[in-house]
Amino acid sequence: MKKFKIAVIAGDGIGPEVINEGIKVLNKVAELDSSFQFDFTYFPWGCGFYAKNRKMMDDDGIEQLKEFDAIYLGAVGFPGVPDHISLWDLLLKIRKNFEQYVNIRPVKLLKGAHLPLVDAKREDIDMLFIRENSEGEYSGAGDWLFKGREHEVVLQNSVFSRKGTERIIRYAFEIAKKEGRSLTSISKANALNYSMVFWDQVFEEVSLDYPEVKTTSYLVDAAAMLMIKDPKRFEVVVTSNLFGDILTDLGAALAGGIGLAAGANINPEREFPSMFEPIHGSAPDIAGQQIANPLAAIWSASQMLDFFGYESYGKLVLESIEKLLEEKAFLTPDMNGTSSTSDVGNRLVDLIKSLILSQNVTS
Repeated sequence: MKKFKIAVIAGDGIGPEVINEGIKVLNKVAELDSSFQFDFTYFPWGCGFYAKNRKMMDDDGIEQLKEFDAIYLGAVGFPGVPDHISLWDLLLKIRKNFEQYVNIRPVKLLKGAHLPLVDAKREDIDMLFIRENSEGEYSGAGDWLFKGREHEVVLQNSVFSRKGTERIIRYAFEIAKKEGRSLTSISKANALNYSMVFWDQVFEEVSLDYPEVKTTSYLVDAAAMLMIKDPKRFEVVVTSNLFGDILTDLGAALAGGIGLAAGANINPEREFPSMFEPIHGSAPDIAGQQIANPLAAIWSASQMLDFFGYESYGKLVLESIEKLLEEKAFLTPDMNGTSSTSDVGNRLVDLIKSLILSQNVTS
């Protein structure tokens, strides 16, 4: 039997509540298959840990995490801890140390989810964003000169290496080729005359190796408009760290809301663990009330199943989410329901069991 070692960083706010439901789903899939299982180890890191220890994780936290096959992250952030500390000292620290340079965010309107666009069809919203995840605008390079004085100057530098830019673009081309879909590159070369001109150049160079993939390039502002006016033109999308961060939140709004938005931080070479997370925040105002929507966390769990080679189960989890959305009987308040977080997880477990037994799904 295969055993996958998973590090769980439930984090802050609603993080522990939604992660519990994702773990419930993963355990049920493993129980019904019996050829693999998950071994979860919990780490208390996050803003609560920071409040007691003045650090977001143990000093040797990265070394501790190296032995795991994957990381399952809930949410990070809480009042009293500056956002740049909670982000840079935990989430980005893990992404960078473990070369998780591919961020995968599906923007797909599931059956039963609310369709916010008037002039679009459900099948029009089916995008896969491949976001550069380790450098670019979030490289952390810069300086703060003459701080607190009237002539202070702040420098925030973007870093686009050839290695980093080419590997993310090539990864996106491989996905588009495998899935038989078009690839759209999003940049801002008219204004960012070094970084984005370079990005566009590398995209053109790599495209020569993939003549079978239809390509398009848009400026980021035009892309934001077109995602709303004509979303069907976007299939696989590759873009930089900052633009991907912003546009996938727009995508979440198109695909039923932030409660349905999942993300995977992948180290394709598998030299280090990859990390899976819902992309919503910690929502401290509703923490502990059992009203948080766990579907994004569960969707990210399905991405973990995909990553481990169990795509059939990953797909089945999404099918179960769709059935739950169509039933409308077990939904949290953000989706106009009255169910608790655990009620949603329990119903999904029942649906997954029913689907596995009826379809005789195997890996």
